[in-house]
Amino acid sequence: MNRRRSRRPAGSATGKPPFTKILIANRGEIAVRVIRSCHEMGIRTATVYSDADRTALHVRFAHEAYPIGPPSPTESYLNIERIVDAAKSCGAEAVHPGYGFLSENAAFASACRDAGLVFIGPPPEAMEALGDKVRARKLMLEAGVPVVPGTPPLSSDPAEVARQAEEIGYPVLLKAAAGGGGKGMRVVRSSDEIPSLLAQAKGEAASAFGDDTVFLEKFVERPRHIEFQIIADTQGHCISLGERECSIQRRHQKLIEESPSPVMDDETRREVGDLAVKAARAAGYVNAGTVEFLRGEDGQFYFMEVNARLQVEHPVTEMVTGVDLVKSMIEIAAGGKLPFAQSDIGLRGHAIECRIIAEDPTRNFAPSPGTIRGLRTPSGPGVRYDDGTYAGYTVPVYYDPMIAKLITWGRDRREAIGRMARALDELRIDGLTTSVSFHRKVMDHPAFIEGELHTGFLDEHPELLQSHSDPWLDEIAVVAAAVAHLRRLEAQSAHGTDDAPAGGSAWRDGARRGWGRC
Repeated sequence: MNRRRSRRPAGSATGKPPFTKILIANRGEIAVRVIRSCHEMGIRTATVYSDADRTALHVRFAHEAYPIGPPSPTESYLNIERIVDAAKSCGAEAVHPGYGFLSENAAFASACRDAGLVFIGPPPEAMEALGDKVRARKLMLEAGVPVVPGTPPLSSDPAEVARQAEEIGYPVLLKAAAGGGGKGMRVVRSSDEIPSLLAQAKGEAASAFGDDTVFLEKFVERPRHIEFQIIADTQGHCISLGERECSIQRRHQKLIEESPSPVMDDETRREVGDLAVKAARAAGYVNAGTVEFLRGEDGQFYFMEVNARLQVEHPVTEMVTGVDLVKSMIEIAAGGKLPFAQSDIGLRGHAIECRIIAEDPTRNFAPSPGTIRGLRTPSGPGVRYDDGTYAGYTVPVYYDPMIAKLITWGRDRREAIGRMARALDELRIDGLTTSVSFHRKVMDHPAFIEGELHTGFLDEHPELLQSHSDPWLDEIAVVAAAVAHLRRLEAQSAHGTDDAPAGGSAWRDGARRGWGRC
């Protein structure tokens, strides 16, 4: 059942809002982020939730919330029909997909359009052109945007694939034609590895995207991953909002992002920004998107792909440009014109983002779901904390383990790093293991401080993923946990109930009562 709040949305400082109501087709941190901008614009919000997210923060923040099925994403957040039905039934005029899930699904964008809903993102035609990496490479070559040397889609014959790899020159990268996030990608350093790695890449691509098509690219050694934020309106205006450095990754998943990149100067920024705009125009792109490049050690930039959506790391761009990307997306989707030109965009200061994930970096990033027993968030000058959690919230096992993003701004990179170190020291998340201690070690690492970054940074500095805890202290922690558990059992017995005491948590009490859910 849906839940409706009686309070009115905040008024818009610019007059009539572009939409009356928007449905956010997502969950967690990004749903909360979109809801906040909507409320500032005077727009009512509706959201959706799976059975696992009944007490999630995005459900509490929105004016209305609608159930869409079981915890499994395929039965809830990836179910196009249920989400479109929820948007239509609640009277929403538009749908914001956030990132992940259906955000780059052309079929979803088309379904919204067919249902008379505005999809807040690029048109499905642009998604289709850019969603297939082989097709996108061809499009970029025709537009004069440099790409990494590669091949057409590969056959299943290892001998033929080995011949093509020899022509490019080892090492090469097997890469899925559909999707992203590191799925269906394998680095190949010799022909002997091709039979097994080709099978692995095709199998993973089929499982993740329903398409086992893969192709080869030249593997650029020690590259930097640098992406450019672009935004385009329906009147033909398209500009770049500068770059983000995203080189600290594990298994092609970004962990730390910053803007601007430590290696970019103004002239290079203009040149590569122009390439990003050219790439967007070639695909008929509208709304916010990201053009991703690899930068080789020789300084050469190569096009990788276009992410046709809002990026996880968009806050660092917002911090250095002063542009609210979510508000811009909404205004463009309503037919608005970009309120600024390329000459108006400048980067002020430096911003860094750390993705706070419920994983244990010292155990190969093993998942660490659980209940947040205590939460202390950082604040102070130049600190932003985007999350979708609270004390008493249980992190589900069904979805991406990222639970928050910590962003800091400084007048220069050194100040932004120092501010991030201070903010990480303030941040406390009790009850589950997170990446906070890993991020804290990175902020102190000499190579990071000097900006010596590349996508193999963690392979080169494995000490960042090692635990430095004392085994004796671990034993003490186990004993303390056992004592605490025994005291809880004694308290339950004294109260004559099998339920654990609420511990004074209003959020937890509210979750048990359902907060007035009908």
